[in-house]
Amino acid sequence: MSKSPTVITLENDHWRVGLVPATGGSVAFGQVRIDGAWVDVLRPTAEQDLGNRTECASFPLVPWSNRIREGKLLWQGRTYQLRTNPGDGTARHGAAIEYPWAVVEQSATSVILEFTSRDVYGVNFPWTFAARFEYTLEGDRFTWGLSVTNTDHETFPAGLGQHPYFQRHLALPDGTESAAPHLQINCDQSYELINSLPEAAAGPISPRADFRSRRELGTDVVDDCLTGRTSPTVAVIEYPGALAVTMQAGELLSHVIAFAPEGKPFFAIEPVTNVNDAFTLDAQAVKGTGLFLVQPGETRHTEFSLTASTA
Repeated sequence: MSKSPTVITLENDHWRVGLVPATGGSVAFGQVRIDGAWVDVLRPTAEQDLGNRTECASFPLVPWSNRIREGKLLWQGRTYQLRTNPGDGTARHGAAIEYPWAVVEQSATSVILEFTSRDVYGVNFPWTFAARFEYTLEGDRFTWGLSVTNTDHETFPAGLGQHPYFQRHLALPDGTESAAPHLQINCDQSYELINSLPEAAAGPISPRADFRSRRELGTDVVDDCLTGRTSPTVAVIEYPGALAVTMQAGELLSHVIAFAPEGKPFFAIEPVTNVNDAFTLDAQAVKGTGLFLVQPGETRHTEFSLTASTA
């Protein structure tokens, strides 16, 4: 029987977080202290799934976010064919999640994980890069730092993000379950998606993904890419009477993926830089895709945070 990957635990008075460097630099759990007990706010990873990044509480998205249509990365008139996911025929969720990450620095309340593509073979991206993600607990704030560095000899386009899953209901210390979450997302545009892929620029926000006014998440399926951020506060997730989690993010994280699948005990609010299939839209001269350029030797950095406020 194979041994489960090592989990690094960060903890302060408000947050307890687990990281799994060997599983693509993923997050194993994210808990908040409520009435003296640790309560899972991020979807916890079962021990038998610690080696499966798609079952983790969150995972890094680098050097792009979401999908690339047919795995065809279009850039400056060239087409780079990437490996595709057998499920939908796209290249998904970046390239760095396929490999272990190294622990660069570690303390009781922070850790820095790093992936260097030059150190491994077969990375699913045409250029070499290094990614450095930092996780820090400070009071009631859990900060996620995201960086990508160009270690190649030519400029390339890139993107960044994270894929955190949140619990639909909290298992409270008194043995009860929290009410369904209420959600606010401060974006006023969205993309029309067909099979999770856009055909054109963002337009008016889809009614199913319109959470500009805080409302219950509900049971409707949501799978949308939002943009047109209107505030440094990306989203507020409120479990009435128990907890509110406020997500704030840097300007580079100009897009938000809202994902609420049918019949599942979790949903995702993903702060990301770029729209799904941004390379194809960019090649079609669509503006506002969120792709950014990284010069040789340059590092692009951004961050977001989750602040927990108990009732």
